[in-house]
Amino acid sequence: MFKPKKQTKQFCDLTGKVAIITGARRGMGRTHALVLAKAGAKVVVSDISQEECEKVVEEIKAAGGEAIAVKCDISQKAEVEELVRKTVEKFDRLDILVNNAGICPFKPFLELTEEDWDKVLDINLKGYFLCSQTAAKEIAKQKKGAIVNIASIAMGQVGVGFQGITHYCASKGGIVAMAEAMSLELAPLGIRVNTIAPGAIDTPMVASVKQDMKSLEATLAGIPLGRMGNPEEVSNAVLFLASDESSYMTGSVVVVDGGWLAG
Repeated sequence: MFKPKKQTKQFCDLTGKVAIITGARRGMGRTHALVLAKAGAKVVVSDISQEECEKVVEEIKAAGGEAIAVKCDISQKAEVEELVRKTVEKFDRLDILVNNAGICPFKPFLELTEEDWDKVLDINLKGYFLCSQTAAKEIAKQKKGAIVNIASIAMGQVGVGFQGITHYCASKGGIVAMAEAMSLELAPLGIRVNTIAPGAIDTPMVASVKQDMKSLEATLAGIPLGRMGNPEEVSNAVLFLASDESSYMTGSVVVVDGGWLAG
């Protein structure tokens, strides 16, 4: 008969773990940083604005957590390497990477330029590759760790497509495929790689949808739960996948969308 293990610590306890969160100055990234810090992780808040990252660090410290801010453009290999170096220099280790940074500029497909395409893919996909590869080399030293990627239900195949963001959809589908392949190669090193596919989440990225009542009504009509998600609802999934509670999960895609895809 199965007997559950006696709980000796907090569920999803990250005490003693060190986590890097990219795109953490606002939106979901900020919330990921706050939630992981609350669970005990030492957090590296990273984004393109040092000043805004510092504000998130102040929030974490005010709540009793430990964190530092490191400015980084994840599309630049040298900056990614510096991000990981500063993390290890401060905290002596790295256990968790949350690939969250991303952009989503709207533009019709026939008007997309090569520059538009390259900018989105450089940040949303190449940036995840650079961060994952650099971080994995450090996480492997612990023989145990996790990489959590933030994709989107706009990922193709089992996901959905959206007009006006072809380059964004391509990048998010690429994240899922890349993460599946990464999970196979990194499993022997003790590193689990999982992906979260959020639906409509109430962040600055969807501000334009909220301002247009017709767009908002059309969006909510496709969501069985009838509302946008809160960033914390995605962050809780990040926390689970970053923790030992998800120790038998790798190569998975966890959808957090209020039932959008099920509809």
